Amino acid sequence: MPGLLGVRIDKWLWAARFFKTRSLATDAVEGGRVQLNGVRVKPAKEVKRGDRVALSIGDLNWELIVEDLSEKRGPATVARTLYRETEASIAARVQALELRQLRVEPAAEIHGRPTKRDRRRIDSWRDG
Repeated sequence: MPGLLGVRIDKWLWAARFFKTRSLATDAVEGGRVQLNGVRVKPAKEVKRGDRVALSIGDLNWELIVEDLSEKRGPATVARTLYRETEASIAARVQALELRQLRVEPAAEIHGRPTKRDRRRIDSWRDG
């Protein structure tokens, strides 16, 4: 929006579609998972064009530069125009996603409850 000089960071994160609800965005900011220009901030802190936002969602980290401001949530195509992700952030996020795909779930081979035979093996490891 051309007339805006600043927008609350929780509103901006919601409008940029990083969080489904504004309360989730507020919780993330209060929880310290969002930094503005390298500083931990409160949800009411205003974001301006050119600010750097560091964001952590799960095990993914984003480094963003604010390109435009919006207080309203719109389509995803419009939301992508609100920010620009840094090259280092893109590379790190792609690498993290690749590592996640290669990782094997520890419980993938366990199917249901342990059998009597499995229980004996577990007990022998504990006693062993």
